[in-house]
Amino acid sequence: MNLHAIRAIYAFEMARTRRTLLQSIVSPVISTSLYFVVFGAAIGSRIPEVEGVSYGAFIVPGLIMLSLLTQSTSNASFGIYFPRFAGTIYELLSAPVSYLEIVVSYVGAAATKAIIVGLIILATAGFFVPFQIAHPVWMVAFLVLTAVTFSLVGFIIGIWADNFEKLQLVPLLIVTPLTFLGGSFYSIDMLPPFWQTVSLFNPVVYLVSGFRWSFYGLADVSVGVSLAMTLAFLGVSLAVVAWIFRTGYRLKA
Repeated sequence: MNLHAIRAIYAFEMARTRRTLLQSIVSPVISTSLYFVVFGAAIGSRIPEVEGVSYGAFIVPGLIMLSLLTQSTSNASFGIYFPRFAGTIYELLSAPVSYLEIVVSYVGAAATKAIIVGLIILATAGFFVPFQIAHPVWMVAFLVLTAVTFSLVGFIIGIWADNFEKLQLVPLLIVTPLTFLGGSFYSIDMLPPFWQTVSLFNPVVYLVSGFRWSFYGLADVSVGVSLAMTLAFLGVSLAVVAWIFRTGYRLKA
């Protein structure tokens, strides 16, 4: 494996984050802080506890997951789309760099940015509500797995999109709504039985449930099922990326 190539691409992507610090880091942290103010203070005063946890603390994992999914997807999609838009992708494809090294570089950088944002939001949450992390190792595991998985999804979107409008289409119309409906701000046990069943078809439910379990030991679905679904989603994303490079979809034209 060409570690020098991976390091060079990774460093370039991380340098772009430093150049756009307000957009990449500060903006999502401020937006999430507003969620804490609105949901934690305004709504939380009317919903004192959810399964024995204060509502403000209950939504912390969901808000982190919301930022993690959106940041992973957008960072990876833009990271690979811009070289295609500028035409520099062909220089990369003709260089002595394997497809695996390209994916590791771009996805690794996007996941790193998302994890940094997630950790900053986690630290920021402590200024608004007291919370605990019952299983810190599992918290980190779900954080990393989710960031990598949705960075792969973003990478796929960046290859598929042929304009900036399509680049934002999936995150705005699919990822964000699924996250809001995935139990980020509530437990699906609070829903009527029919909608509980419908919610189980939302893959984000398993991500949020597993992540919340790592904080409070509370889960809408079994943590084993959450982990299995996360790994399955990761496997499907890897398979799609492998197919893209094997067929040259949207890369060789």
